[in-house]
Amino acid sequence: MTTKRRFTLTQYLIQERRRFPDASGDFNALMLDVALATKAIARSVSFGELGGMLGNPFSEVAEVEDVSTTVNVQGEEQKKLDVISNEYFMRVTEWGGHLAGMASEEMDDPYQIPESYQRGKYLLVFDPLDGSSNIDVNVTVGSIFSILRAPQDVIDSGRDVVEADFLQPGREQVAAGYVLYGPTTMLVLTVGNGVDGFTLDPNLGQFMLTHPDLKVPENTQEFAINASNARFWEQPIKRYVDECLAGKTGPREKDFNMRWIASMVAEAHRILMRGGVFMYPRDTKDPSKPGRLRLLYEANPVGYIIEQAGGRASTGREPMLDVQPEKLHQRIGLVFGSKNEVERIERYHREPQEQRDINPLFAERSLFRD
Repeated sequence: MTTKRRFTLTQYLIQERRRFPDASGDFNALMLDVALATKAIARSVSFGELGGMLGNPFSEVAEVEDVSTTVNVQGEEQKKLDVISNEYFMRVTEWGGHLAGMASEEMDDPYQIPESYQRGKYLLVFDPLDGSSNIDVNVTVGSIFSILRAPQDVIDSGRDVVEADFLQPGREQVAAGYVLYGPTTMLVLTVGNGVDGFTLDPNLGQFMLTHPDLKVPENTQEFAINASNARFWEQPIKRYVDECLAGKTGPREKDFNMRWIASMVAEAHRILMRGGVFMYPRDTKDPSKPGRLRLLYEANPVGYIIEQAGGRASTGREPMLDVQPEKLHQRIGLVFGSKNEVERIERYHREPQEQRDINPLFAERSLFRD
């Protein structure tokens, strides 16, 4: 009986690099640094309230024990582990000479690589701990990251990065991934050649390739949405959800299940494993925000992963990866998952909206009523 060999992340990256004979190896080294940061976060998350969550192999990072939390640029209260996770990403990746700069949900402005370190040709954007509101109830959280090429003048001059350097459409991503801190720690990664999943072996301390060539099924009977916002949804979303809830007796002629974890990494992983559609659409709850999720370090990396796995990611009106970013912390509506369902939602947005009768007795009714 033969045992199938499992590649480590390092071996996988070497194999991918062989597709590009002139590659310098900087990308591989950066990815291994990112993986190392997420291992430290995984260890911190696993300790929870035991008081040992700050223990780590990096003395410089250990000094963040006395971090102060505040409200971040998103207007969200930072949890202690948000700040610590952000420090892991920064301290582990800044010194290697592979980055020109980085940006994070937890930092107002781009982070400059210290002058004492060599600067490289890549930009790193990340949400260090997505779904951190779930930490207190021991529900799965994760990290999301995206790697971009720095503009050539940044590489040539070594100048400090500015916000405009990061404002690249999602299709310009070199790589994207997320790490899921659940019953097992998993890294899901695309380098533009499909999507592969790695599981952290706690005995070896290595990410091992366990889920090669992941694919999102084109059809599904599951959807994920925060139904408490139903009164703020635009009509195409209401129509889609109502049709799903109508089940076999409705126009879809099949029953659907609804899921909601409140951690986009966990939602994306479930969809990647078995299909589904996730919706955090633009709504009218806060007219000043054209969506809830952040384009550069949430929607774009997840969109890239999903499309590389054969799914689709959209604003509802256009492909997510075609959106030209305008701000570092720009918010946007996001729909992603099984291709046929996302395309249906896009079609509903394109179709002329039916005018409701001014008499409420004869108005179109929604299962999620206004």
